[in-house]
Amino acid sequence: MELCHLDNGFKIDNKCLTQLMKEKNLHLLQELEGIDGVVSALQTDTERGIDDDGDNIARRLEAFGSNTYKKPPSKSLFHFMWQASKDLTIVILLGCAALSLGFGIKQHGLKEGWYDGGSIFVAVFLIVVVSALSDYRQSKQFRKLSKASEDIPIDVVRGGRRRQISNLGIVVGDVVFLKIGDQVPADGLFLRGHSLSVDESSMTGESEHVEVNGGLNPFLFSGTKVVDGYGELLVASVGMNSTWGEMMSLISRDTSDQQTPLQARLSKLTPLMAKIGLGVAFLVFVVLVARYFTGNTKNNSEFGKFEGNKTKIDDMVNAAVDMVAVAVIIVVIAIPEGFPLAVTLTLAYSMKKMMADQALVRRLSACETMGCATVICTDKTGTLTLNEMKVTKFWLGQESVEDDAGYSSISDCLLDLIREGVTFNTTGSVYRPSSGSGFEFSGSPTEKAILSWATLELHMDMEKLKKQCVIQHVEVFNSHKKRSGVLMRRKADNTTHVHWKGAAEMILEICSSYYDASGVTKDLNDDERLKFEKIIQGMAASSLRCIAFAHKQVQNKHINDEKYEKLEESNLILVGLVGLKDPCRPGVREAVEACQLAGVQVKMITGDNVFTAKAIASECGILRPDQEAKEAVVEGIEFRNFTPEQRMQKVDGIHVMARSSPFDKLLMVQCLKQKGNVVAVTGDGTNDAPALKEADIGLSMGIQGTEVAKESSDIVILDDNFATLVTVLKWGRGVYANIQKFVQFQLTINVATLVVNFVAAASAGEVPLTAVQLLWVNLIMDTMAALALATDKPTKELMEKPPVGQTDPVITNIMWRNLLPQALFQIVVLLVLQFKGRSIFGVSETVNNTLIFNVFVFCQVFNELNSRDMERINIFKGSQGNRLFWGILVVTIAVQVVMVELLNKFANTERLSWGQWGACIGIAAISWPISWVFKFIPVPAKPIFSYLKSDSKRGLEQLAEAKSP
Repeated sequence: MELCHLDNGFKIDNKCLTQLMKEKNLHLLQELEGIDGVVSALQTDTERGIDDDGDNIARRLEAFGSNTYKKPPSKSLFHFMWQASKDLTIVILLGCAALSLGFGIKQHGLKEGWYDGGSIFVAVFLIVVVSALSDYRQSKQFRKLSKASEDIPIDVVRGGRRRQISNLGIVVGDVVFLKIGDQVPADGLFLRGHSLSVDESSMTGESEHVEVNGGLNPFLFSGTKVVDGYGELLVASVGMNSTWGEMMSLISRDTSDQQTPLQARLSKLTPLMAKIGLGVAFLVFVVLVARYFTGNTKNNSEFGKFEGNKTKIDDMVNAAVDMVAVAVIIVVIAIPEGFPLAVTLTLAYSMKKMMADQALVRRLSACETMGCATVICTDKTGTLTLNEMKVTKFWLGQESVEDDAGYSSISDCLLDLIREGVTFNTTGSVYRPSSGSGFEFSGSPTEKAILSWATLELHMDMEKLKKQCVIQHVEVFNSHKKRSGVLMRRKADNTTHVHWKGAAEMILEICSSYYDASGVTKDLNDDERLKFEKIIQGMAASSLRCIAFAHKQVQNKHINDEKYEKLEESNLILVGLVGLKDPCRPGVREAVEACQLAGVQVKMITGDNVFTAKAIASECGILRPDQEAKEAVVEGIEFRNFTPEQRMQKVDGIHVMARSSPFDKLLMVQCLKQKGNVVAVTGDGTNDAPALKEADIGLSMGIQGTEVAKESSDIVILDDNFATLVTVLKWGRGVYANIQKFVQFQLTINVATLVVNFVAAASAGEVPLTAVQLLWVNLIMDTMAALALATDKPTKELMEKPPVGQTDPVITNIMWRNLLPQALFQIVVLLVLQFKGRSIFGVSETVNNTLIFNVFVFCQVFNELNSRDMERINIFKGSQGNRLFWGILVVTIAVQVVMVELLNKFANTERLSWGQWGACIGIAAISWPISWVFKFIPVPAKPIFSYLKSDSKRGLEQLAEAKSP
């Protein structure tokens, strides 16, 4: 005790506890009088935990700290502005703006010479700020989601009451319950438990599992995972004082920079558009330079007129700078830098909405991948059902016990055996508050149901029984054996007994006799065994989970061997059977039908027997009456024993897999993926981790899911509800739909701008839109349109289409049908105004240029509305709920009015009359009927370019045939 001193009333300090844990210092632990000494020094109780009052918790937080970690500081808005300003096109534009500003001031003086260069500076600044704000909001959203994923519920005992709290709320002195699949929330000491093994690979890198016990290794560390057994932990170090805390402080979980598959596919378009843009920009620049130096420009044009020796060098340089600026702006317009932003915005918006719909996205790309899902392999318990277990059937021997009279007729000896088996062979607990009369049950839903039944119906007193017996050994429930067992000794007569509990057919296999209702032991011959099998099948066919209890008294000598590991598993006596009802979730049948309508096959993979599985699958609509039971329903062992060829042949037709192991689940996922399916898998256990990782989209359960399962998954279903999977599917498809809307909108502007600028430059020696006007169009096109179109909610129609293939082109035939007429319309309108606008409207050249600019911007406003839905005629349907969309349209129109009417020198515009405004809006509105007409034209589903590929391939084949002799 020399190392330790009093600290805030505790007989041990933080430094001493940290040294004890980090060094695994057994010598120091002995000096502290062992674990009991630490318990006493921390003023806690191994049975009741710490007192659950605010002052006590605050005192512990002050003395030992909180269970939180320091994180790298969040990136500021200035950081994102700096990142945006380093973009090559922005740097070139700033260079052009600086040259234009310098020459402009030199030529026209400060009062008027700053307009051109200053306008470009302001426009570039706006683009940088808007882009930075978007990225900054994204970063905040990711940190918020990351924080939510780190908040893990943990079972502790406080004031004698077992309850769930956040792992972030754990304090030193807490007693924490650990089971298979849990992540250890803090450093601490092993108090009690059985067969506890942990995976310390996250801390040490060693893959070997480490056994934890009260002897040579009582140390447990945060971040490690329980892989077997269960136990209780005394928390000794939290937060930054823990071993994991030091590592966590260095880790940033901001995944906003990772590129999703859709972003990767869209990024392939960017170089192509950039090459086209550079080509057009170069040609425009060459034409402008040639026309300028040959004297084919006008005095009042943007570049002025070249008059040989009369033209000042400053004017020539200024004209050249302006031409370079126009060429650069054309490149900026052509490069679709809005694609990544639109994808990120759509995914972030979807993630936020999915969080509200009880789905926490851990991996960004999972949103879009879910939209491509063709198969969902789902659990039964808790996902398709409510996971609210209740014992509704009880069989003693071959007699059903259904009322109080039936329970009262059971012999006391048999009742004691059942109570004993329930009390000791469980990971749950019963708590009865001293103030109230009700009981509180904790543990898994199955454990809680059995504990509730035994306490309320059989009048079991758990605390009293625990004092009368001593547990010798425990075999924890696992997914392979599907049963758990306990070896215990009665203090009264010093006899030793084995109790087993588990899946009824598994327990029946290891029994050779059974108790009847009066407590008499009878042989379990083949005829009797067949009767019990029919009882089990009858309960299973009624959607009941059937659990059996078995017992045997064993010789004392078996427990004296310290290396004893296996419990007696033969010639047991069947004690009784209970049937637990877990009703289907409301709306699950409709959710399954919605998936099937969307072209997504739903398969149920469960550990329950085949009769329960078929009953639930039929109730949920997964299994239809017309489907062949032999082909549609298999057991795990049967599927496992198929040859690889048989599995590949039959896997699509299987709808239900019963009595499956985690390996069977993994095998099915692998087979489905080999057949070209995009597979989503749900899982909640540690053993589900391989299947969750193997699947294209792993979905873990937020309530029943272990931390290992959650770590292996892409999305956490917070309410364990199948209907939430359908919501995730819908949002996934919404991501694709929103991106396609934006791509269609942006490509329309790209095509129109490039063609108009090239034609105008080649024929008239000037471009219709100035650098500032083009930058404003670019801002509308990239950032504002991305915000408007990326935040539409998914429509019902999306769930009536087949899944989008991961290799399908992003630009579909439907999109080509929509964008080409719109681009052609804009090209025709702008070129007519460019060459005939002055005579049509009877206006000056500057007013005509303003009309061109105004019409072009309003064409984008109307086309943004057209792009809201690529197939639906009524483009306004469902738009009322998207306030952001309408807000962005209003802001776009308002800024356009300000630029035309007020910022004349900044934007190079002239004020327009009411009639001219009406003409601009009227011309732009023609895009609506064009869109309406063209949506009636049917298009083939097969991509256009695939026909070209198939034709060229066919031509090569024919050529090869002609050359062959």
